[in-house]
Amino acid sequence: MATANYYLDTRRMKANGKYPLKIRVQHRGKFLISTGFEAAPGTWGSGSYNRKESNWQAKNVALRDLMNRIEKKIFSLDEEGLLLKMSDKELKDAVTSEMEGKKEEERTFIGCLDEFVGTKTNKGTITVYTTTRNKILSFDPGCTFSSMDRSWLVRFEKWMAGQGMKVNAYAIHLRNIRTVFNYAIDEGYTAMYPFRKFSIGKEETRKRSLTVEQLRALRDYPCEEWQEKYRDMFMLMFYLIGINAADLFNARGSDVVNGRLEYKRAKTGKLYSVLVEPEAWEIINRYKGKKYLLDIMDTFSDYRNFLHRMGIALKQIGGMERTGRGGKKVREPLFPELSSYWSRHTWATLAAGLEIPKETISEALGHSIGSEVTSIYIKFDRKKVDAANRKVIDFVNGNM
Repeated sequence: MATANYYLDTRRMKANGKYPLKIRVQHRGKFLISTGFEAAPGTWGSGSYNRKESNWQAKNVALRDLMNRIEKKIFSLDEEGLLLKMSDKELKDAVTSEMEGKKEEERTFIGCLDEFVGTKTNKGTITVYTTTRNKILSFDPGCTFSSMDRSWLVRFEKWMAGQGMKVNAYAIHLRNIRTVFNYAIDEGYTAMYPFRKFSIGKEETRKRSLTVEQLRALRDYPCEEWQEKYRDMFMLMFYLIGINAADLFNARGSDVVNGRLEYKRAKTGKLYSVLVEPEAWEIINRYKGKKYLLDIMDTFSDYRNFLHRMGIALKQIGGMERTGRGGKKVREPLFPELSSYWSRHTWATLAAGLEIPKETISEALGHSIGSEVTSIYIKFDRKKVDAANRKVIDFVNGNM
């Protein structure tokens, strides 16, 4: 259990020749708390003032009262099972509040989450954490680090499942909560960590890739005119090794250097360099933009608006006929679950089927090679990735 002792801080003498009298608390480390009293070395010893100090008896009573309140607070926290979980900063705040006679106001989790989000600049990251924030506010708006124990996480998980959320969807919010806890621990706001005995579930995702025959069918399908651009963007993403929509639609014409699209991925900040193959150039030239590489951002202020429409369009590509007197459209989509992200999975799946080495596929997709430390020291030959992409495209074109 934490201990408290009087401490005459002789590191710096005050103008009156005395030194500050403090209380030193030993917990995880040591920290000092001011008492408002001061003493000269000759008037202080063995934990109390002596007769040489004016009003020495009254001062000793006041100091003993302060110490009693501090020790009582420490004992109370220990009895409640909170002391062992507290950081030095948390204990100091609790003890200081007790000395000042204030009711301690515990930091809310939402307040810390807001502070954490304030350190971020990526819009996507901010949006994800804002969604988590809203979920927590709907479930338990006043939650604190001490109230968010393992049982709280279990209840929150069940509540989200009851809202109709899938395992992988609510797992995102649980991981975000875990990240904020780690941030709070690093900042000294809490020592509590409910995830030691709580496992975040994961559901195996369904197949999100097309076979080469399916990809050819999509590429060559006689789409409705309004669907063509969305289909072409899907193929362009594929030709650029499953490039992320944010990176593709926000790319500038100047980002193409010596025939290579060079950009920093919005999600990770990692630098990418992809050789633009003729099949990709054909689509780029068809939809060339003014300020941007593509004309998407000439029309939309936010690429996500286009991406949303793209998701709807891709799922509807396929047979369509009108029935009834009103000519209602009846669709038979080729791939009713298709989304832009399938381009990335499809490229990786086809590359693996062509026995392209895993290391090359990982580098092409921007994954680390082995450990993060190892990948720093490996300068991967981009020619291997270029050759792999050409091989995959040739396979789709039937040239193999």
